[in-house]
This record gives sequence, structure tokens and C-alpha cells, in this order.
Amino acid sequence: MQRITIAPDYEISRVIRGGWQMAGGHGPIDAETAVEDMVAFADAGITTFDCADIYTGVEDLIGRFRLRYADLRGQEALSKIRVHTKFVPDLTVLPTISKAYVEGVIDTSRKRLNLDRLDLVQFHWWAYDIPGWLDTAVWLKELQQAGKIDKVSGTNFDVAHIEAIIGAGVPIASLQLQYSLLDRRPEKRMVKLAAESNFALFCYGTVAGGFLGDRWLGKLEPEHPLENRSLTKYKLIIDDFGGWDLFQTLLSTLRRIADRHQVDIATVASAAMLTRPGVAAVIVGARNRDHLKSNLAIADIRLTDADRAEIDGVLSEARQLEGDVYTLERDREGRHGSIMKYNLNKGEQR
Repeated sequence: MQRITIAPDYEISRVIRGGWQMAGGHGPIDAETAVEDMVAFADAGITTFDCADIYTGVEDLIGRFRLRYADLRGQEALSKIRVHTKFVPDLTVLPTISKAYVEGVIDTSRKRLNLDRLDLVQFHWWAYDIPGWLDTAVWLKELQQAGKIDKVSGTNFDVAHIEAIIGAGVPIASLQLQYSLLDRRPEKRMVKLAAESNFALFCYGTVAGGFLGDRWLGKLEPEHPLENRSLTKYKLIIDDFGGWDLFQTLLSTLRRIADRHQVDIATVASAAMLTRPGVAAVIVGARNRDHLKSNLAIADIRLTDADRAEIDGVLSEARQLEGDVYTLERDREGRHGSIMKYNLNKGEQR
């Protein structure tokens, strides 16, 4: 597994195991099996785990895993485990948010994860038209200074707001954002800012909810309603990218490359993002260890110049998605934003 240092004494695996699919809204989870799965990931070299305060039950599961891993492998092995959580206040909370509220959520995450100091907290704010996002970022910095957080980070912020947060003296270590072969909005301005301000990019959506996979190669365009909200979300991205025919051309190209490396389409799609400037890691959603071998292969394969040229040839025909990072999703009346759930701490259905 490739590893990367994103800050002094802070090293992560370049493939991060995402926890979203272990959340309560995705069906029953056996806690013991989930812990055993995480041990298997860590033993295989995927030692960085992503979760959130809004992922029902996931912080608790990772907390149990950390205790188990220390018992099984010892404190030295545990010291290589990194847990990246998120602070995502509900839309309804934003108008009245306070430092006490922020600290309470952070303390809850610390307790769930069995961590005195959270490794890395990724801050998300649903609506820029509601003030308080900059104050909240500063409060997170103060909690960092108090020893409750190691690294303060963001998720889904655009360039202007990241610049403002950094300008307020908040040391941003990373930004988690949607970035894939289909969605290259970060390349407009965010990649350059990340290089200038020395923060890492963590990519989610690299397989577009499964669309960038062998299952969809050669298939007819699906009609609404799709089977879940994730597919609905990424089908909108495909439409904006250039439509189903161009998407099929991309899948065919990825399949040829995958054949050369003896892997699957999803592996190539994620591996391609690891070659992009500024990208420190990709986040792979994993409900269990069934696809662990493929997840490991993301960092194992080495795409050639010819591979990348074939991909870029298809992408040159694609349309750029509108706006900056997460701009489309913030329009609560628009095609992309209207399907979002904004109050997940209150248990909105996923």
C-alpha cells in the first residue's frame, strides 16, 4: 500500500476505507463482523478510515475496532491507524450554532472513537447564505489548540471559502471533495490552491456510486427512478459530463486499460485519480471486506503514459461541470441539490 505524509508526523495510506456504507441507513450491520473487516483492512495496509458524526453508528464501530486492534497487534500497530471524522451540523442548526455546540459534538466523537484527541476533523457547512461558517472554523482551531483535535480540515468547501478560512488563521490540513474522471471541478481552481496553501486533497466519488464499474459497461441508459439516491446523484453527473454515449466510451476505454493490468474498471477509475496533482488519497466505500483485493490494487497498479493518454482522449470530449467544488449540490432548488439530505444528525432517511 502506498503511503503519504500530509503533515509533519502525519502519515496515511493512499487508499482510505470509507465508512458511509456501514451507516445505519444501509441495512443491518453485525458489529463483530464489521470490526473483523476493519482489522483485515488495517492488516492489509489500508490503515486510514473515514467516518462522520452523521454516519449513524460508524464512529462507535471504529472505536471498537481501535480497541480490538490494540489488543491484537499492540500499541505500535495502533499508532499507524488514522481516523478521519467529520463535523457536519444540520442545516437547521446553522442559524444558532455556538462554540458550546461544536465542542459538544467533538467530545461525542472523541468518546465514540475512543480517542482523547481526534486525528482529523473535516468540517462541512451546508449553506453559505447562513452566517457562522467562519466562526465555526475558528472554534475548531481553538479546540485544536485545546488538544481535542490534531488536524482541522474541510469537506466540500469551494475556493473562496477555503481561502477565507485559511486567511482567518485556521490551518487546513486537507480537503475532502468529489473528484473523479466524471467530475473534474477541482481542476478549475482548487488543485492550484491546494498546492499554494499546502493542503492535501482526499477524493470521494471516484467510482461514481458504482457507475464507473463493469456492471454498467454496455448497458442501456437507466430510467428514473433509480434504485437509490447515490445512483440518482451520480447519474446527474453523467448527464452533465456528456451523456450516456460518452460515458459508455469512457467505460470501454477503462475496460481496455483494466484488461492490460488484469483488474476491473473501478480499480482503474480510482487509480487514475491517484495520479492527479494534489491528490493524496482516494476514499473507497466498503460495506465489508469482499472487495479488499480490488481496493488494494488501486495503489498497486501503475498506469502508463499510454493509459493516461487514452483516458484524457475521452475526457477531452466531455463537458466541464458548472461551478466550483460542490456548487451544484448547494443549490437546494436545483437538480443536484434538491435530492440532498441536509439534517442527517436528526435522522433524515439516507
